[in-house]
Amino acid sequence: MIHYDAAQNTFTLSTPHTSYQMKVDADGRLLHTWFGRRLPETCPDMADPREPHGDHGCWPNLLPLEYPTPGTADNRIFAAAPAYPDGTEAADLRYVGYKIIPGKYALPALPAFRAADGAESLCITLKDAAGLQAELWYAVYADSDLITRAAVLTNTAAALLTLRKAASACLDFAPRPLDFITTDGVWAGERTPHRAAVRPGEQTVGSINGIPGHSHNPSAILCSPDATETHGEAWGALLVYSGNYAVTAESSEAGTRLVLGIHPYHFAWTLAAGESFTTPEAAFVYSDAGLGEMSRRFHDAIRGHLLRKPWADAATPRPVLINSWEACYFNFDENRLLELARAAKKAGIDLFVLDDGWFKGRNDDTTSLGDWVTDTAKLPDGLPALCEKINAEGLDFGLWVEPEAISPDSDLFRAHPDWALHIPGRETVPIRHQYTLDFSRAEVVDGIWTQLKAILDSCPITYLKWDMNRSLANVYSAALPAARQGEVYHRYVLGVYELQRRLTETYPDLLLENCAGGGARFDCGMLYFSPQIWCSDNTDARARMSIQYGSSLFYPGCVMGAHFSTVPNHCTGHLSTPEARMALALFGTFGFELDLTTYTDDELCALTPFIDWYRAHGALLRGGDLYRLIDPDAGNLGTAWMTVAKDKAEAAVFAVGTALNGTGRPRPRLVLQGLDENAVYTVTDGETTETASGFVLQTLGLPLPGDYGEVPAKIWYLKKC
Repeated sequence: MIHYDAAQNTFTLSTPHTSYQMKVDADGRLLHTWFGRRLPETCPDMADPREPHGDHGCWPNLLPLEYPTPGTADNRIFAAAPAYPDGTEAADLRYVGYKIIPGKYALPALPAFRAADGAESLCITLKDAAGLQAELWYAVYADSDLITRAAVLTNTAAALLTLRKAASACLDFAPRPLDFITTDGVWAGERTPHRAAVRPGEQTVGSINGIPGHSHNPSAILCSPDATETHGEAWGALLVYSGNYAVTAESSEAGTRLVLGIHPYHFAWTLAAGESFTTPEAAFVYSDAGLGEMSRRFHDAIRGHLLRKPWADAATPRPVLINSWEACYFNFDENRLLELARAAKKAGIDLFVLDDGWFKGRNDDTTSLGDWVTDTAKLPDGLPALCEKINAEGLDFGLWVEPEAISPDSDLFRAHPDWALHIPGRETVPIRHQYTLDFSRAEVVDGIWTQLKAILDSCPITYLKWDMNRSLANVYSAALPAARQGEVYHRYVLGVYELQRRLTETYPDLLLENCAGGGARFDCGMLYFSPQIWCSDNTDARARMSIQYGSSLFYPGCVMGAHFSTVPNHCTGHLSTPEARMALALFGTFGFELDLTTYTDDELCALTPFIDWYRAHGALLRGGDLYRLIDPDAGNLGTAWMTVAKDKAEAAVFAVGTALNGTGRPRPRLVLQGLDENAVYTVTDGETTETASGFVLQTLGLPLPGDYGEVPAKIWYLKKC
């Protein structure tokens, strides 16, 4: 619901449980006045009525501005910065007008949360006297506690204007203690939560890798210092974008300001008279019931309004897959692949995915990227013949590609060396022995699309894994003049989106899974096209505890690529029980990544009950509410979580490692959440079945077996009697 009060000059946006309010002050500035629990139907004016300072000229630096700009007395971090022909970089945006429209606003060429029944959009127009106009777009969903924002920046002057910064959104908070939570890491250790008090000055996470990168995720939380999983206030922010970004929290005497959007590094977007630039979308949720409720609200919004059909429906099955990478790496032929497929079929797996090494001359990572034709030395009968044979074994067929990459040793590079990003006069930096294609150019995107379409049309490929194994460097496009090189990073991302749009619209039933050297491009921009993203190259159960826990602060488990793999783990060397590896894989999309040809028939059959369990309860895991019961400890030795159906009729509970023994306490128990306390549930662990009331399970808890050893695990299924 969006309500404009002309007497107060306020705009109030209300979701089922939250409200977001702005006010136009007497000087025409748009102020941010409230983002918190839902306001009464009267929509009171939440602006502070007191003057911020005795000197009116000091007000801009103290007021909670909705979309701040620099150079006119607000000296905090800003959202947008125009550079005018006279050399000034200043703006003072004042209110012009508004409109409320039914449905969700559209962002051409950009992914965004989708249209939905009952959605409403608000556009507030602000303008600077020198020509910059900002249309601030907001959307409210009737069934979701989500508010989205974006800005359309237009040059209304006759002369050129250059945007030096174009953030998606700003949130101002009155002075109060707040904590800042980000999810950070490294390759094979992505999205580990870090929490610290907001200190004076600026705290920023971001990326200038050209992709979000392994180091940080385009998301952040501000929360009350006392916030826990079940208590306290939390404001979550996500950026629907897959390129350079910055999320900055600044604390000053005026309070805390949060700004998120495209990173200003090497960003300069030229607007001729009448031209516009549209920022990526930002998404926000608020919770007054702790971090857990904040996460569940994001999960509902992503599942319900971002993922594409049919995968947005939790009832749509996801295939259980086997990926060939850790089984074969580059060393395979057709017979080796068919042996792996037959072993997978014995275990009950649905989908065989052929990873890297299938295309012309690709025997290691030094060659052939860009030459997307079958290597007949390995597959003499071609990809269609292999696909047909895999299908004959009873499995669907999937394939790995890396469309944005080009090897110096490739036919494509020899034919089109100018298609790679390259700064004239400088040596191009190879990373992983490869360059990056200039996806800011339409002809490059068209060239790769022609190759991909030929592959997908050649045989029934039901799954495509899109990888991206390096950061961008030498960012310069031969297709743009020097004055517009600051557009290349963003135009590159738009090119990636365009190719993924073509894929998903031309092949609507194709299951697309994104990947970037593991989890370096795990963001809502990618999720708009691919309903799952490879969470990390690290499949170790212990490491996945913190990786998937941190990811779950914002993203639901159904989007996290997670596989059962071998021990000792190829990445860490760690040991863990099959039950622990299964539990962490079931947290996500559930697949396999190991050499099943080394398994005996009995060992393969031992995998089948887990696969059957996933098929039986997959809709619950994909669509239920997540409750994080025990956070991973510092050594990733234990964690526990559960997923509860929306109607509370069933639940799945997982406890791994030290969570099973209550850190040595006698008769340990695990206190559950989210159940119907007035109901009685059957509780089964696959071996025994008991009954317990929801009240008892949420107070006294579920009795634990106290298992020890190399990362044990236990899974329970609960169903209302």
